[in-house]
Amino acid sequence: MGFRKDALSWTGPEGEPTWYSTYPTLHRGFCGRCGTHLVSVADGSDMVMVTGFSLTDQSGIEPVGHSYRGDAVPWMSINLAPDPLRD
Repeated sequence: MGFRKDALSWTGPEGEPTWYSTYPTLHRGFCGRCGTHLVSVADGSDMVMVTGFSLTDQSGIEPVGHSYRGDAVPWMSINLAPDPLRD
């Protein structure tokens, strides 16, 4: 899920993630305790991409898209909320 960088705060016991550059302009944040991938951010972007399951409170958040959905295995079904940009 994408969130504006200026609207996101790190509230967990580990604080801000441990950052690792997986590409010269792409940086991924990992939990400093268990190593779980939590977020990614590109240089120059105002957005932080957050893995949905890393959020403590997921209420009110419904996915409207999924990357590479067309490449999913045939048995995987993803129910998405209506796209608010298409209304």
